[in-house]
Amino acid sequence: MRIAIASGKGGAGKTSVAASLARVWPTRHIMADTDVEAPNLHLFLKPDIGESSTIALPIPVRIDDTCTKCFRCHDICHYGAIARFGTNLKIFPDMCHACGGCFAVCETSSLVRGEREIGQLHTGFLADGSPWLSGATRVGEVMTPPLLRQLFKRLACLEKEVASQCGAMPDVILDAPPGVSCPAVTVGSHVDAILMVVDSSPFGLHDFILAHQAFGKLNRPLACVLNRAGMPGNASGDNRVRDYCAKHNLALLAELPFEREAAEAYSTGRLLADISAAWKERFESLARALAQCFQTAEAGGRTTCAK
Repeated sequence: MRIAIASGKGGAGKTSVAASLARVWPTRHIMADTDVEAPNLHLFLKPDIGESSTIALPIPVRIDDTCTKCFRCHDICHYGAIARFGTNLKIFPDMCHACGGCFAVCETSSLVRGEREIGQLHTGFLADGSPWLSGATRVGEVMTPPLLRQLFKRLACLEKEVASQCGAMPDVILDAPPGVSCPAVTVGSHVDAILMVVDSSPFGLHDFILAHQAFGKLNRPLACVLNRAGMPGNASGDNRVRDYCAKHNLALLAELPFEREAAEAYSTGRLLADISAAWKERFESLARALAQCFQTAEAGGRTTCAK
């Protein structure tokens, strides 16, 4: 089962939760950082990277002298990658979505093919032998979904490799992009279930509701974990999260407490599950609840995961 650890906003704690779940996950699993615009899961899990590959999109880079100025390539491009200035055409490579439409309509094959690097994929292993997969976009690149789609193709190959070795498909824990933009929805559409990490501040609650509305349309089982619960002066925020989950039949599988030692551990790159026996038990309990919750929801064909 692929489980995405998501959040409505950055800073809610999804990476911390994903990293600690990787530490205590009871079965064979793959760890993937799909927050390709700002990957940082490696800072906590410290994988041994064995292979890196560059991902590029096929795009037009130049128009040669055989062009008849029919402008079909301009007319079919809905992204502004081929602009018309009077009788002249100009290509803007960074705006190209690599749909291939311009090549298909050019009867004189006047468009010269090239590539635009969009990022890199990295594979390796964690200290416990679990496979690792991550991606990182090129600095300045705005096209994240194509890199994510290549990442999921690589992930499918990794799953088959592990399954051939172990005789069963491994679980996959993914650190998802924050928010509900295209990268987050792309990841959500490629997983089996989503765990939303909730920040109970006013902004956090607002963005959590947006995330629930967005991910709910993907028809995946959903559950929640409340992070930094019990923060002084924020009891009402915690209660609003609990009330919202109860109203929408969302399982609140864990409440991770607001503690100074957690912040200190995070600031030095330590895992929350390694702080103490109590913290380890919190994540072991969360891992068990996740497995049971999502398996039950999947068996019943439900898109909510009632506790």
